Amino acid sequence: MSHNTEHPTDPKVQAVERLYEAYGRGNVDDVLAELADDVDWAAEAASTSVPWYGSYRSKGEVSRFFKEIASSIEITEFTPLSFTSNETDVVATIRWAYTVNATGKRAAMYMQHWWRFAGGKIVFFRGSEDTEQSAAAFSDQ
Repeated sequence: MSHNTEHPTDPKVQAVERLYEAYGRGNVDDVLAELADDVDWAAEAASTSVPWYGSYRSKGEVSRFFKEIASSIEITEFTPLSFTSNETDVVATIRWAYTVNATGKRAAMYMQHWWRFAGGKIVFFRGSEDTEQSAAAFSDQ
């Protein structure tokens, strides 16, 4: 079996990579530039124990999602590991680690991000992570 190590040429993958690079620079405006105005964005979880969990509709609400992350944790790792795509979607696997400002607790995990595109813009995002580990990191216990 051979492995393709070429840089992906799918414009949807490239858009997600630009978004991640902008996020890494702390440039939320460039992140939002990749999104449709009425984007459907959610960090799905059964609880509200982590500040960024929940649904966000529109670029304005997604901006609040990033403010919740920035104000509550220090990210120590954000490494995109793989991408796969089809006609409308991109799925990315990320290695992510952070320290919670309020508790000093650390979390490290793999996340999956599902991006859907229409008209060259991201119209749908779902992020999944180890919600139990994240909740424990935010817990005072």
